[in-house]
Amino acid sequence: MFPLMREISRPPTARCTLATYVSFILSTPYSPTYCSLGEVMNISHDSVNRFLLREDYTPHDLFNEARADLNLKGGTVSVDDSVLDKPYSHLIALVGHFWSGKHHGVVKGINLITLYYTDPQGQHQPINYRIYDKTENKTKNEYFQEMLIEVLAWGLEPAFVTGDSWYSSQDNLKMIKNHHQGFLFALESNRLVSIEKGQWSQVQQRTIPEDGLLVYLRGFGMVKVFRTWLKNQPRHYALYQPNDEAWATVDRAAFLKLHDQHWQIEHYHRTLKQVCHIEHFQVRQPTAIRNHVFAAICGYVQLQRLRANDVIRNCYRLKRELFNEIIAAFIQTFTPNLEHLNPQFQPPVNA
Repeated sequence: MFPLMREISRPPTARCTLATYVSFILSTPYSPTYCSLGEVMNISHDSVNRFLLREDYTPHDLFNEARADLNLKGGTVSVDDSVLDKPYSHLIALVGHFWSGKHHGVVKGINLITLYYTDPQGQHQPINYRIYDKTENKTKNEYFQEMLIEVLAWGLEPAFVTGDSWYSSQDNLKMIKNHHQGFLFALESNRLVSIEKGQWSQVQQRTIPEDGLLVYLRGFGMVKVFRTWLKNQPRHYALYQPNDEAWATVDRAAFLKLHDQHWQIEHYHRTLKQVCHIEHFQVRQPTAIRNHVFAAICGYVQLQRLRANDVIRNCYRLKRELFNEIIAAFIQTFTPNLEHLNPQFQPPVNA
C-alpha cells in the first residue's frame, strides 16, 4: 500500500503513477526503462516520461511515508552519503566527481546524502535526503545541518546522531550539542585531544582503554573516545552525551550499540543499488532524476515495511523468489522436448 502523501482535488487520470513505477523497479530483473515499463503494463512510454517530468516529490514526502513505521522519540539518526556511479555520462544533470569509499578514489556520479533513523525498537528507515547539486553552492556539511534541522522541525526527537569523520566538523558537533542530542562520530587520527586543557596531542597517540577515555576535544569540549581496528588500521570515535552525570554508563557496550546502529545506513546504500535500481535510469533532466531517486528510496521503505511485518525475511528474497514459479513452470513445460538428450540405455541416477 502507498498512502497518499498529499491531498488531491480530483481522481488522477495518469496511466503511470508512483505506485506503478515503484512496483516496476522493485520487480524488474534488468535496468528499468520507459519502454520496458510500457510493454509490461501496456501503456505508452510517454506516460512514464510524463510521470517522471511532472511530479515534484520532496524529502518531506519521504518522511511522511516512513514515519508510520517508526517511534520518533529516543532513536538514532545516522548521516552518510553514497555515489551513484555514472562513469560514462556526458549530458546527465547532477553528475559530478566525488570521493567513493567503494572505489577508494574520485569517481563520476551523483552524490546522495541521507539521514537514516533507527528507533528504540530496532525499526529503521530513511527519513531525509539530498542530491548534491553544485549550483546550490552548498557543502555536504551544510546539507547535513539543513536536513537535521528539518527532521527536528517535523517532529523527530532522536537521542543520538552518528556519522563518519567527514561530518565530524566542529560546527556540526556544536549544532548537535545545542539541540541537546548526543552523538557518535568518527574522528581523523590527527584530531587534537587533551586530558588536561592546554596539553594537546593527536588522538592516535593516546592510550585508549576498552571502555573509552574521557578527553577534551579541541574546539568542542568533553567527549569519550574509543578505538577500533579494521584491517590492522586504527579507527577513532568520539561519543558525546548531554547528561554530565551519565558518563559512567557510557562503556564499550554503549559504543558498540551505536556503532552497529550506524551500520544500518551501509546496508541501506547496498540495497538501494542492488535491489531498488537507484543507479539504473535513462533520463537526463534533473526533475526526472530526482523523481526516480525518490521512487527508489520509497521502494526501499516498502521493502522495510514488508520485512518488519514478516512478509519477507529480507529485502533480497523478494526479487530472488519472484520468478521461482515462472522458472519452474518453464522447466516442466520445456523438459519433455529434451528427452532425446538422455541416452535410453543409461538408467537414471539419483545424484
